[in-house]
Order: sequence, then C-alpha cells, then structure tokens
Amino acid sequence: MTDEMDAGWFDPETSTFGDRIAGAREAAGLSQSELSRRLGIRLTTLRGWEDDLNEPRANKLQMMAGLLNVSLTWLLTGEGDGVTGFAAEPEDREVAAILTEMRDMRGQMTQMAEKIGRLEKRLRRAVREEA
Repeated sequence: MTDEMDAGWFDPETSTFGDRIAGAREAAGLSQSELSRRLGIRLTTLRGWEDDLNEPRANKLQMMAGLLNVSLTWLLTGEGDGVTGFAAEPEDREVAAILTEMRDMRGQMTQMAEKIGRLEKRLRRAVREEA
C-alpha cells in the first residue's frame, strides 16, 4: 500500500466498515483465515464483512474488536481508538508471540462470557419451571 493511500485509509469519512476490519486485521498481523478461525466463523463470512457485503452480529463484532485491539466504536464509525495506519510488526518474535497469545485469550474470554450468559438463562428458566 502506498503512503498516499495510507494517509486517509482509516478516515471516518472515506473508510468503510470492511476497510476498517481489513486494516485492523493486517495491522494485527493476522491473515483472513487466522482471524476467521479465531472468531469461529467461515472464511467466506469474513470476506463478506471485509467486502462490505454483510455485517457481523453484535457478539462477533465485540469479539473481533477485542482480537484486533480496536474499539467497537472505531470498527463501526471510524472514530475512537483504532488503527491510524498500518503498524509495523514487532521485531522481537517473542513480543509478537506474546501479543498473539493475549489476543487469543481475549477472544476465548469473550466466548466463555457469552457461554456463561446462555447457561445463566437456561438456569433461570429451569428454576422458574420448577417453582
């Protein structure tokens, strides 16, 4: 990507939702297949998001923001904490490995929180039915 394109790439007025997903993914050093695997979705689904053909549900959007280390607001609007340009990859492989592991853990924590919420709803229903 050229410097001219980098300058306004994440400008809220010119970037699309798909542009921001793709840019944040690349800045995080992830391929489409890596991000789709971490989100638990099909590669074609992620490609559809990046091509602005469709949009994720709220739970995947929140999970993606965590994995890409950007704010939910930035993903949706281009404003707030996000990517200002393509970040250089850390030169230290150990640092990059730690960052990747932390992103994975954040995604897993989000999935577990969603699962706990579903279990809590089931428990409440079961308790109501017994009462």
